[in-house]
Amino acid sequence: MDAFGEERLLSSSKGEYDAEENVLRPKTLEEYVGQDKVKENLSVYMQAAKARGEALDHVLLYGPPGLGKTTLAHIIANTMGTQIKLTSGPAIERAGDLAAILTNLNEGDVLFIDEIHRLNHAVEEILYSAMEDYALDIIVGKGPSARNIRFSLKKFTLIGATTRAGMLSSPLRDRFGIMCRLDMYTPEELKRIVSRSARTLGIAVEEEGAHEIARRSRGTPRIANRLLKRVRDFAAVSGSRAVTKEDARRALAKMEIDELGLDETDRNLLRALIHKFNGGPAGLDTIAATINEDVNTIEDVYEPYLMQLGFIARTPRGRVCLKGGYEHMGVKMPASNRAQLSVFDD
Repeated sequence: MDAFGEERLLSSSKGEYDAEENVLRPKTLEEYVGQDKVKENLSVYMQAAKARGEALDHVLLYGPPGLGKTTLAHIIANTMGTQIKLTSGPAIERAGDLAAILTNLNEGDVLFIDEIHRLNHAVEEILYSAMEDYALDIIVGKGPSARNIRFSLKKFTLIGATTRAGMLSSPLRDRFGIMCRLDMYTPEELKRIVSRSARTLGIAVEEEGAHEIARRSRGTPRIANRLLKRVRDFAAVSGSRAVTKEDARRALAKMEIDELGLDETDRNLLRALIHKFNGGPAGLDTIAATINEDVNTIEDVYEPYLMQLGFIARTPRGRVCLKGGYEHMGVKMPASNRAQLSVFDD
């Protein structure tokens, strides 16, 4: 639950109200906005693989949530002219589950595993031979009578997506021939995404209105699309024919999303660091208990954007609030903290 009484609106994870997400997905690299270097490289890899008549090498997509990793997987499958099978690390509980998925893949098909860093060890070991040799090693029986049976698999492309590339084991990470890091989007790129999504959904949005939504979307397309739909609701109730800049500002203010895209939970984290821990350092578990939030949610959702803004920093002793965080909250930074943290503000 969040400050709005439901799943957090500014969360970059998938939610129940993302049913329209498939409608908004671009189908080709040309339609996909942003991530230009990734697109250029993937285009070359796919053209080369198609010219050789081979399946694309295995691909690892990593970066913060909500940046389009699943969308890129769909585009790769569409460009290669193959089918895509979607699953996630936590959903594959046993080796038999993975075996069932792999044996049902056709030549060149794409297997997309979201949150691949959460695969359990037994399943991951089965994946090694599947990725490298396109074979499935199954041990039948136990003890002295146990024997190994090898099944041949059709050549496929595994696309793994993760927000924590560092949590992947080296043997698994090394088996990916293509590794692509997705970066946060600029406000201009997000404005293009908002405008495109508005056209797809039949929402009238003025250019300044799209920009206002974009610049408060925390560099994340998924959040931009969510805000667009919620701003549309406010504008429709107020009788506006098109979402204007003023409509967007009023709606976002009602949703307690400030000029930089921070919501009440972000501000609570900054308040806790400033007022309860004198700017820090404070341990992650302590902060989580203070603001009544899950540790993993703070680490995956809140902190990356606050760090990108230069509001907080991670240190060996804990989290600290930087000068930008004090200024945003309208609090003067103590001179002692300023001298101690000057290295982070430079």
